[in-house]
Amino acid sequence: MRVSEQRQWDRLMQMARLGAIQGEGVNRAALSDLDHQARRLLLSWALPLGLAPSVDALGNLFLRHEGTDPGLPAVLAGSHMDSQPKGGRFDGIWGVLAALEAVQAIREAGLATRRAIEIVAWTNEEGGRFAPGCMGSMAFSGFRPPGSWDEVKDRDGLRFGAELARLLAAEADIPRRPLGFTPYAYVEPHIEQGPLLEAEGLDIGIVTGIQGSRWFLVEIAGKTDHAGTAPLALRQDAVQDMVRAIAALNALTADPQDVLRFTVGRVEVFPNSSNTVADLARFSIDLRHPDAAVLTARGDAVVATIQGAMARCRATVTETFNALPARFAPLVQEAIAAAAQAEGLQARPMPSGAFHDAQFLVPVCPTGMIFIPSRAGISHHPAEYSSPAQTARGAQVLARVLLDLAGRA
Repeated sequence: MRVSEQRQWDRLMQMARLGAIQGEGVNRAALSDLDHQARRLLLSWALPLGLAPSVDALGNLFLRHEGTDPGLPAVLAGSHMDSQPKGGRFDGIWGVLAALEAVQAIREAGLATRRAIEIVAWTNEEGGRFAPGCMGSMAFSGFRPPGSWDEVKDRDGLRFGAELARLLAAEADIPRRPLGFTPYAYVEPHIEQGPLLEAEGLDIGIVTGIQGSRWFLVEIAGKTDHAGTAPLALRQDAVQDMVRAIAALNALTADPQDVLRFTVGRVEVFPNSSNTVADLARFSIDLRHPDAAVLTARGDAVVATIQGAMARCRATVTETFNALPARFAPLVQEAIAAAAQAEGLQARPMPSGAFHDAQFLVPVCPTGMIFIPSRAGISHHPAEYSSPAQTARGAQVLARVLLDLAGRA
């Protein structure tokens, strides 16, 4: 009963002003000055509550509510604070603020927990500035070494490693902690990013797992020529071969059941002149499926498909990300179901089509996610919206889940 709908909503709206864009959206890139300001705002709410902050080598930020038995592994809850370039006010950040609201409610109710509860804000979940996403959780879980992305650059040529060092230097006043530990469990609250809960009039999604993802970067090298004089038959046109490659990939990924997801979300052309034949075309591939066998087979065929589509150019394909489907632990799913029932809320099990930091915690500890409805299923867009009541109900369920898990021996 101590969860405050108004307090949580006010915090969400204050966070939304950091990086606000037209249409009530947010552009708050990872490791940017706005990201740093958001972290400081979070600390301004957490420190007066007596939560102990710490940060690790990847910039993952933790806020600790101590338990009566500090020697026991902590329960971890949270999400991320960065957004897509034209993102919304709820994706990621609500999960962090819901964890803060749940812990604050527990403390204000005077309830002790046997295990500590740690709120986490993961670094660079979105991958909008530095690809791939989920760098903080991947390094935390040991999925990839912490220095894996030091040389990754954003569109301005700034290196991830340098920008991370800059953020950590600005947060030199926050105690450092080693990278990685084994929590008792991890719970991630998130908006659904899909229409099912709203369409079915439900309050809570009990997430059963996350479909797998494979990302590729394709570079097609040709030769520049004059658009008015070079015969078409003699051109090495990178754009035309890119079009052929994408058409071949569409055929490869065709799925009558519409389960497989294939996306070309980023395209770059050089020299990017209207009267010059392009000598370089670069594009991204995002491939997803909930079945590991399907994802593996289609993903393994990407390189040959692209090479076979080349007419006059050379293609280089680099796989930048590969995560097989994840299945969440019954321990956490059952705790969420019990909490929703205790709150008198309607819930259903459901998978996640989007990937989240929780995917990389699965091998480390029992993991699960709580979904709340997302209006019309819109996400990664300024129109993204969940109501004050929906966000409050999610925080109430989370508070019960944390009390349950943190109270166990």
